[in-house]
Amino acid sequence: EKIGYKIREAQLQKIPYMLVVGDKELENGTVSVRSRKGVDLGAMPLDAFIAKIKEEISTRSND
Repeated sequence: EKIGYKIREAQLQKIPYMLVVGDKELENGTVSVRSRKGVDLGAMPLDAFIAKIKEEISTRSND
């Protein structure tokens, strides 16, 4: 399966975030992040992405 197909499927399934880990990301210990809305959040350390998601979850649960 090609990456474009997987991205399209994720958008159709309304998956909030897509993480791409290629050779470059693996070497740098990062993940490339794209939101469901198509916004490219760029590469970030996996720990930073996890912290971002935890913050979003706690913010939503307080509303």
